[in-house]
Amino acid sequence: MSDSSKAYKYERVANDIAHLIECGALQPGDRVLSVRQMSRQRHVSVTTVLQAYYLLEARGLVESRPRSGFYVRTNLPNVLPEPEMSSPELDPANVSVRELVTRVSLIDAHNPDLIQLGVAHPNPEIAATQRLNRRLASVARRMGDAGGLYDYVPGCEALRVQIARRALMAGCSLAPDDILITSGCSEAISLCLRAVCGPGDTVAIESPICFDALQCLDVLGLRALEIPTHPRDGISLSALRFAVENNAVSACMVISNFNNPLGSCIPDDNKRKLVELLAAHDIPLIENDIFGEIYFDERRPSVAKAYDRKGTVMLCSSFSKSLCPGYRVGWVVPGRYKSAIRWLKYTSSLAAPTLFEHTIAEFMAGGSYDPYLRRARRAYARRVASMSQAVRRFFPKGTRLTRPSGGFVLWVQLPEAVDSLELYKRALRAGIAITPGYVFSATDQYHNFIRLSAANWSDAAEQATQRLGKLIAELA
Repeated sequence: MSDSSKAYKYERVANDIAHLIECGALQPGDRVLSVRQMSRQRHVSVTTVLQAYYLLEARGLVESRPRSGFYVRTNLPNVLPEPEMSSPELDPANVSVRELVTRVSLIDAHNPDLIQLGVAHPNPEIAATQRLNRRLASVARRMGDAGGLYDYVPGCEALRVQIARRALMAGCSLAPDDILITSGCSEAISLCLRAVCGPGDTVAIESPICFDALQCLDVLGLRALEIPTHPRDGISLSALRFAVENNAVSACMVISNFNNPLGSCIPDDNKRKLVELLAAHDIPLIENDIFGEIYFDERRPSVAKAYDRKGTVMLCSSFSKSLCPGYRVGWVVPGRYKSAIRWLKYTSSLAAPTLFEHTIAEFMAGGSYDPYLRRARRAYARRVASMSQAVRRFFPKGTRLTRPSGGFVLWVQLPEAVDSLELYKRALRAGIAITPGYVFSATDQYHNFIRLSAANWSDAAEQATQRLGKLIAELA
């Protein structure tokens, strides 16, 4: 039945719709014509259309929604293979990515003349900034002069109560006193590293990992020991076991849920084994869960902290990716290192941003956070699916692509001959900003990788992705 002239009617209908999805005419999340509309348009019976839709459903291209119809799936099957598991250098290395990171994150990311395909900032149209700002004005009026006072560590109790309540969804039983408010997740991670490491110490990290983490290591004079990491399941436990048994490792750092840039999510059982492995060697785990709330499946993934029995896991997160980056409100659950981190917070930045933390606390307590998150998750899932489809259509043979189940970044492995730094330069000349793979490693790995962000997906971004595909083909 491979010949379309010999296919059954329902197969021809299904194949035509599949082609519309393949070429991008039907985008992830779009509603397919109703059964009766399709029946009239194609002059076939309702039964034939239903058979076609059931076939598309079996292929994983559409999904049925009760009392609503059939829709193109947001998690479309991706025919591109995933990137291979990373294989970084086996020895600790000094970190130095300053010059390129400065260019990518501080200059290009804020250039209004560039189409941003690489920066991992949340979409300003999705972020709850306007709603938060209205509440901020109300909070400021009610707090009066108190809104301008220092809110010393551990920070706003009302917010810590809300964070503790939400932690139950991630498998954690926390008390508000277990939590310290910080100025974003970056400060939380820096405090954790300072609490357990000294200059020259070695920290085991996932590879690749976001350059924010590498910057922290660089500034503190720490060495990175990169551990092979799977694009779906996260850090290799066998490689980590070998590393800690053969190196003096002072800490381990992972992005447990939806690693940036991989999008990997460590399975729950592996999180438990990870915690047990490190606890057996008395090595603290610094866990970054900044993308944990942006999941596309039915259930929020757990955090490694949920399996901590000795207080050796320090859980860090913030509202920067899930709610509003400019408010700079994060937190840390420091476990047995609470006293050290509390003092470091006090001596480095003194207090939390008073009005912002109280505003977020009220936003959460008022029941606005969950409805907002549901909308944001749907929006990001659709954008990730759309960008994945565009990469599939426009990038040359030999491309590999991750399949994240949360977050909004994609890790793309390009043909071996493509140098991501040269591609980055050519893309800039074409008015496109991407993030070259070099900045996600301390050892010059990932020369033929790039990170893409689907957060700001649009028609212009799709056209830019097509142009980027042509640039890649020229280099391949």
